[in-house]
Amino acid sequence: MTFSEASQTRKIRSFIRRQGRVTPGQQQALEKHWGDYCLDAQTDYEFSEVFGRIAPTIVEIGFGNGDSLAQMAEANPKLNYIGIEVHRPGVGHLILELERRGLTNVRIYCHDALEILERSIADNSLAGVHLFFPDPWPKKRHHKRRIVQVEFVALVTRKLKNGGYFHAATDWQHYAEQMLQVVSATEGLVNVSATGDFCARPSYRPLTKFENRGVRLGHGIWDLIVTKVQGTRLQHE
Repeated sequence: MTFSEASQTRKIRSFIRRQGRVTPGQQQALEKHWGDYCLDAQTDYEFSEVFGRIAPTIVEIGFGNGDSLAQMAEANPKLNYIGIEVHRPGVGHLILELERRGLTNVRIYCHDALEILERSIADNSLAGVHLFFPDPWPKKRHHKRRIVQVEFVALVTRKLKNGGYFHAATDWQHYAEQMLQVVSATEGLVNVSATGDFCARPSYRPLTKFENRGVRLGHGIWDLIVTKVQGTRLQHE
């Protein structure tokens, strides 16, 4: 990616910073355990030292309240997870879940995901990147704020190691079609779907409350999974 492409990527603002309501329990978790789980966006880390081991690393962008991330981390203890979320209530909720489950294979950035990917994640290092139910920005004039753009997918591809995968899921059909168009045009990515489009939800991705509600209402769900080059996709346990 050239400097101009990286600069263009940084201009994408796919979220609105809102305060939200931090519960007393979340606030206590943030104050007591921030240093245990949260990473500084301005610090360079060796993740093998952060986690105390060398293991395949998955990044989840925009983990919301963190329930699904905690479930995946608990189900896959041999994997390292880095969650990125800008909203503090969600970070606080995830910390509570990590403490409750006794998990040590998750670290958190409370920061802009694009900046973290660019600055803090080494090229050719990630086993996977998850983007589950990002803001669809449904109004046409707001489509430019969707995170899945050409520059974003190029950045993700650069961070994946050979055989690493990018998994996006949405309940908004138009956004799903845009995602498919963008990843299909990105050099070095191979769609794992036998039909070259979408696939069934893999077992490693938990159903969320939001998703369950949508399914009950008859909403469609689209899972899109692509791998870098022709390596073998990481198998979850």
